Amino acid sequence: MKVILQKDIMNLGEAGDIKEVSNGYARNFLIPKKLVIVADESSRKAIEHQKRLIKIKKDKRRKQSEKTAGALNGKELKFAAQAGEEGKLYGSITSMDISKKLRDEGFEIDKRKIHLDSPIKELGTFKATVKLDDGLHAELSIIVDRE
Repeated sequence: MKVILQKDIMNLGEAGDIKEVSNGYARNFLIPKKLVIVADESSRKAIEHQKRLIKIKKDKRRKQSEKTAGALNGKELKFAAQAGEEGKLYGSITSMDISKKLRDEGFEIDKRKIHLDSPIKELGTFKATVKLDDGLHAELSIIVDRE
């Protein structure tokens, strides 16, 4: 069955693409969730308009991501944590803690988009990478001081 994708679907394609999928997959999963519409002549005309709208939305999202990346790049976040005499933390600083700190500063970044090599378990300065939409990245400096 030929369908037109309404949204980006992993391993299938981007919104606006025309794809051939099995009848069962389309009828039982994609169409009920409104992820696709059946590709016929009337829907092909509508998809041209929809492609223009999707392009506008993607451009807007890209500009927002670029703006956020510019604001986050090189930003320093300071954390105060309890630590032992050797500088080992009693807990750890995780991507969830970084996400909360960014939310307090006005950035809505999901914890799954923040990449740390490993949870921070000692005092010092560390790097974190924030993966934004459209392949954009921002580098953060995480500074952990004794409480």
